[in-house]
Amino acid sequence: MVVGSGFSGSITAMALKNSGYSVCLVEKEKHPRFAIGESSTPIADMILRDLADQYNLPILKKLSRYGEWQKNYPEIVCGLKRGFSYYQHKNREKFHSDENHSRELLVAASKNDQNSDTNWLRSDVDHFLVKNAVETGVTYFDQTEIDKLSRNANDKKWSVFLDSSGALEEIECNWLIDATGGPNFSAKFFKTESTSTGFETNSSAIYSHFKHVPHWLKHLHNHGFKTSDYPYNPDYSALHHLIEEGWIWMLRFNNDLLSAGILLDHNHNELNADIEPEKQWNTIIGKYPSLKTLFKDAEIAEIPNRYFGTPRLQRRLDKLFGNGWVVLPHTAGFVDPLHSTGIAFTLSGVEKILKLFTSNLSEKDQIKCLGNYQDKVFNELFFIDLLVSISYKTRNHFDLFSASTMLYFIASIRYEQSRLRGEIPDTFLCAGEPEIRELIQQSFNEIKSSNMDAISDGEIQNLIQRIRKRIEPYNSVGLMNPDLKNMYKHTAVEL
Repeated sequence: MVVGSGFSGSITAMALKNSGYSVCLVEKEKHPRFAIGESSTPIADMILRDLADQYNLPILKKLSRYGEWQKNYPEIVCGLKRGFSYYQHKNREKFHSDENHSRELLVAASKNDQNSDTNWLRSDVDHFLVKNAVETGVTYFDQTEIDKLSRNANDKKWSVFLDSSGALEEIECNWLIDATGGPNFSAKFFKTESTSTGFETNSSAIYSHFKHVPHWLKHLHNHGFKTSDYPYNPDYSALHHLIEEGWIWMLRFNNDLLSAGILLDHNHNELNADIEPEKQWNTIIGKYPSLKTLFKDAEIAEIPNRYFGTPRLQRRLDKLFGNGWVVLPHTAGFVDPLHSTGIAFTLSGVEKILKLFTSNLSEKDQIKCLGNYQDKVFNELFFIDLLVSISYKTRNHFDLFSASTMLYFIASIRYEQSRLRGEIPDTFLCAGEPEIRELIQQSFNEIKSSNMDAISDGEIQNLIQRIRKRIEPYNSVGLMNPDLKNMYKHTAVEL
């Protein structure tokens, strides 16, 4: 039984069904439903294609590139995502840059639109995958809660009581896979505990979907900025606006809907949960004239028709498996949307779990493999936290911020190149490779020990040079080349 029918739950259910299992998928809500976690990456696309081949799921391959998606499923809304774009804003100042793009950074993730990544309108994508799971033969219950469950120690089966509109139904299963994407289900039934202790990143979010938001490129053109050397249109990317409070994501879909969210850095600003999300949104956007102009005529989309505000985002369960149960990565923990790791991280965990259930393992070996899975996920969460927190700490010094993001791109490209050679890395973003881990850890330690509020230009340049030297052995695509002026056209992986 798979609990939770987001994309990871449905993909897991379909793959297990095609591997010979009888599978039940349980969902407490009803599709289509609003969700975020929308920015795909080349790593996610690679895993989708491999899952498609290994588990006879051709639909996943058709969702793994923008061109194929539009050819096969144009009715499922997505957005073109050509790369990662960053712009630094100053409080009470209109956005400004120069010929050298000193406050801009664009890093291509694909060479053309056809082979591009995508932004997923999750209400459409999740609904599509659930329908395909049912067509695959997965038994599906929606608008259904798990009322209680028990495990028989003799036959090692779960008795699960499903509550659908007050009607109880009992189902037996050997395994429960928690794909709910949060800590509550496992806390209730498996007695796990969730903590934010140990995370360097400390952020919360305010977000929604918007209509009538003009394109950022149009704003740049209207104000005379140089864009002729851009590797792509930044509106068709994961667009990041760095602000003093944190940063803002903007992800655009083909129907011109815009997903946007403010991430607040609480290492420098206390979390105030008493302020209404809409009021907080308007206050922060209002401090930045160029962003205020951009959202001047914006309207909240009918779905979800509200602003959302979160508590601290960082969380991690204390254990990820037990007798007859295991959780997927997004249930296991979360760091922050920066670097768009969510979809790929989740799919890498789906891939690991599926191998465990489709290999002929003894019970002893299965427990050992589950322990290895848990260790890897914890390691990966810690690694993502290092990469994200470095960028948070440096965001008010754009040259240093640009250098810090290269640590993520180095890890990402190394992972991508490994998969292209047919070698699936043992850990997401090569988090378990000692040399990659060491260069990230060293850079993090140096940046953390620096006082970013009083750092000199000389100290910044020194840190940048150290990062440049550390990544040099792995830098096959010209990252941190000053001649490129923060415009990276050729960093895209060959797919």
